[in-house]
Amino acid sequence: MEHNVPCQAIKNYLFYYFIMNKFSQRLKEVRLEKGITRREMAKVLNVSERLISYWENNKRECDFDTLLKLSKYLGESIDYLLGNIDF
Repeated sequence: MEHNVPCQAIKNYLFYYFIMNKFSQRLKEVRLEKGITRREMAKVLNVSERLISYWENNKRECDFDTLLKLSKYLGESIDYLLGNIDF
């Protein structure tokens, strides 16, 4: 029996589109709610302001180690930042 399973490229695209897009939205939303500038965040994370802009505009992915730092710095869970939970 043949199953209609999307190819890996489609799975990767869907993951990137839904998960990373949600991360981009959440990151910007939380940063603004807490009154943190990109400059302040960049300094704490030891990254460039441009990289934060890329994350917020879904142009680059955040690596796992930096995601951990973001979670601690913002006081939000990784699941929340990735859009796995809504609270």
